[in-house]
Parts: sequence; structure tokens; C-alpha cells
Amino acid sequence: MGEGRPAPPLLVLAGATATGKTGLSIEVATALRAGGVPAEIISADSRQVFRGLDIGTAKASVEARAGIPHHGLDLADPDQAFSVVDYVRHAREALAGIAAGRGLALLVGGTGLYLRAVARGLDAEALPFDREVREGIEAALARDGLELAVARLRELAPTLASRIDVANPRRVARALEIAELRGDAAPPPALGYPGPVRWVGLRVAPVTHRERIANRAHDQFDAGLLEEARALRARFDPALPAFSAIGYREAWAVLDGASTLEQAIELDTQRNVAFAKRQATWFRSEPGVEWLEVGPGDDSAVLERVLVVARGLAAAE
Repeated sequence: MGEGRPAPPLLVLAGATATGKTGLSIEVATALRAGGVPAEIISADSRQVFRGLDIGTAKASVEARAGIPHHGLDLADPDQAFSVVDYVRHAREALAGIAAGRGLALLVGGTGLYLRAVARGLDAEALPFDREVREGIEAALARDGLELAVARLRELAPTLASRIDVANPRRVARALEIAELRGDAAPPPALGYPGPVRWVGLRVAPVTHRERIANRAHDQFDAGLLEEARALRARFDPALPAFSAIGYREAWAVLDGASTLEQAIELDTQRNVAFAKRQATWFRSEPGVEWLEVGPGDDSAVLERVLVVARGLAAAE
């Protein structure tokens, strides 16, 4: 990935939604760069890859990202197919550039498959891909709904179905594509990451986590989520899988008079709490993660610990 250097040191910052990963990663990268370590951030969020989905996906603002190179954002329009294969290709290009600049990469997000594919070296290219098959599956998903798609997946590939988040339409669509093309075979083995890597995870106590999720939902609607959702629906089919991102359908319900703002915020909160539980289940199967508890107040101890890990990685390179 760089002359004399296969890959940059990689710090994975994982965790469920609304645990503070994005803000912490910017703080860490800022401190590292001030100390002479050219840190860059690679987002690992399967919704932040879409252009225009900004407020509803809690994408860091342009102002917050200023001075820190970011990758993994705004890679496709909502009506374009985007798979883990596409993500891995992009991430590897970013890592090559970071390696060439002798920097440190922070891989940050809650999409466990993206994190695993890059940091464990899953051979995403070994998974079958066929654009026509994918487009047919996504059309059927939009027409018939998620429940029928999950039933079809469980019929074709019960083992594969048991390993994915069947509440996530994009994961279901990708799993159906794999099942259609190769059946229920075991996934390819991990190849490993070709450089030093450490995993750090953020956890929040359930009561505090729900408060954080609720506060973020309020903040997103206050920041203009209704207007963002209105503009996106004017340009794109609202049935697209990209819009399974929590917040958009709730916003459209308000715009259509089918829900009050308060009801939409509560439903947004409930769906994100359930989503966070599914993410936590995924991360429990991830080995070698140093879990840090994020409290309701000052998180300076968490920042300091992550900086210790990051500086150790940079020094070991």
C-alpha cells in the first residue's frame, strides 16, 4: 500500500450508534496531527457513503472535518448500488495513500461488516457480485417488502441468513445476491490486515445510551432533517434501500401529516435503540476489542486512552 510499507498503522474505533465515535475520532486525529502524526479518518458507515444523506446519518459536518482528511463519505448517489466490495476497494485506496504519506489511519464506524472487511482482511472480491441480479433483488425488495425478502433468504441460505442483520434491507439484499449466485456456502476466510492494527470499542450504559439517542434525534430534526428528507424525496424514489437509514421515513411521515413531530422523534429513538442492540450483538462476536465505557459526563479519560493506543501504534510502525 506504500513503498516499503504494506499498510499504515490502523486504529479501529467501533461501537453502536450514538456512542460518540465520530466526535472522538476527530479529537484523536486533531491531537495526533498536532503532535506530528498525519492521521486520517476512514468512515465505516453503510449510510454515510450516500450523498445527500447528511443530517439523518449523523455525518460529520464539513466544518467539523476541516483540516482532517476524511474518506468513506459521499461515494454514491442514493439510487446507485453500493456493496461491501465497493467499500473495500475505496478503503484500500485510502489506506494506500495514508501509507504513502507515512500516516496513521482511524477506521471509524458502526457497520461491523465494513470494519471487519478492512481490518480483518475479508476477501470481499471472493464473494460473488452480479449487478443485474442485485438490481432484480432490490426491485423485488422495494415492491414486496423486507419480510418476503427475508423469507426468501431463509429458504435459499438459512446459514447465511442466521449470520446477518435481517432488519437491515441492504444486508438482506446483499445476502440474497450471494445466495442466488453461490448458495449457502461458508464465507471466505479472513486474510488479515497487512500492518499493525488495534481495535477499540465504545460502550454506553443502557439508560444513558437511550438518552443520547433521544437527544440526537431531537437535534437532527432541529438541524433540518425535515428539509433534507423533503429534498431527497423530490429527487429519488423513497423506496430505495438507502432510505432505510433511520430518520427519513419518520421525517416523510411528518411531511405527509401522518405523524406529529413528537411521534416521529419517539419512533426514531425507538428504532435507533433497537438498532444499537443489534450492533452490540454483532460486536460481541468481534475478538480482540478493548472496550471503553463512555459515561454521561466528562470523557477525557476515554480520549486519553485512545490517544495512548494510537501513539503506540504510530511508534511501533
